[in-house]
Amino acid sequence: MEVLELDAAATADALPQLAAIMRACVEGGASVNFVLPFTQAESEGWWRRVVLAGVQAGERHVLAAKVGGRILGTVQLVPAMQPNQAHRADVAKLLVHPEGRRRGIARTLMTRLEDVARARGRHLLTLDTSAGGAAERLYRALGYVMLGTVPRFAMAADGSGLEGASFFWKDLAPA
Repeated sequence: MEVLELDAAATADALPQLAAIMRACVEGGASVNFVLPFTQAESEGWWRRVVLAGVQAGERHVLAAKVGGRILGTVQLVPAMQPNQAHRADVAKLLVHPEGRRRGIARTLMTRLEDVARARGRHLLTLDTSAGGAAERLYRALGYVMLGTVPRFAMAADGSGLEGASFFWKDLAPA
């Protein structure tokens, strides 16, 4: 497995693959801000408007995990822009294609994301995930601390109702 930080040109080139990963995750029930039906065009549009624009502006960092030359996972680091929060960043859109699961891709992406955060002077990371999901176990195993759960936070990907979200943080600064 190879984990790369994508610059703007590489993000633009990978956009169809990144969008396909997100679409496959949403179709599999992942609660990542989208509700079915969710098309490839909608996914690509979001990646172009939000992610690519953020990378171009230096306000977002995209990592991609390649296995056999194919991108199977991605995660984003979104540094806080507030002057009093220059030490902080959000973790966004940790996505692993269903075909790539159970290979350590998510763990590897998160470890590399922490390296990227440290290199950019960001030591406090925050994230949210669907309450009760498998990602909670991963984040806890990586040393993230659960702050709490907000019930009825977001619509389920299949539109069936509202789901809770669990919020986590991790301080990467040496003790």
